[in-house]
Parts: sequence; C-alpha cells; structure tokens
Amino acid sequence: MTMTLRAALILVSVGTFAMIIRKIRQSKMQIESGIFWIVLALVLVVYSVFPQAADFCAHVLGIYATTNFLFLFAIFVLIVKVFFMSIHMSQLETKLKELVQQMALEEKKHEEEN
Repeated sequence: MTMTLRAALILVSVGTFAMIIRKIRQSKMQIESGIFWIVLALVLVVYSVFPQAADFCAHVLGIYATTNFLFLFAIFVLIVKVFFMSIHMSQLETKLKELVQQMALEEKKHEEEN
C-alpha cells in the first residue's frame, strides 16, 4: 500500500469520524446510525496504520493488490449498509401505513359520533 493511499485513508477516516461525532452532538443523527460509520472509519484507520493486516486479508482472499481489497471491502460494506437501510425503510413504511389507517378509522368513528 502506497504512502499516498495510507495518508488518504487516514485523512478520510478521521474526517468521517469527526463529522459523525459532530452530527451526533447536534442531534442530527442517532447514535445507533453513527456507530456504523464510526466503526467503518476505525477499521480503515487500522488498515492504514497497519497495512500488513490489509495485505494479509487480500492474500487470504486471493486478491492480487491490497488496494483492490480495500475497494472491494468498502463496496461490500456499503452494499450491506444499503440492504439493512432498505429493511429499515420497509418496516417504517409498514408502520406509517398502519398509522394512517388507524387515524382514518378514528376520524371516521369521530364523524359518526357527531
């Protein structure tokens, strides 16, 4: 792993970490959501500071270049994140539909009483 890539990973990771902490403090992000990004930033810092870990993972998985492993790792993690966000959105849409139906029934019941 080149020094340029290591420096870029460290800078981006520290920047992401700082931004997430700031958003949590401003109450613009829930802690549960921020934990994912904080852990991801910490993993990238570990890979940057200890490139042997990334080299080892790339070798074990049969990936030729460490940079390819890092990109593949990032893509995989983001795909998993999108999958879980889709599940969460689906659950929220179901809850919203149920709430709207419940409100409509309550409104109809209130109209019938008057």
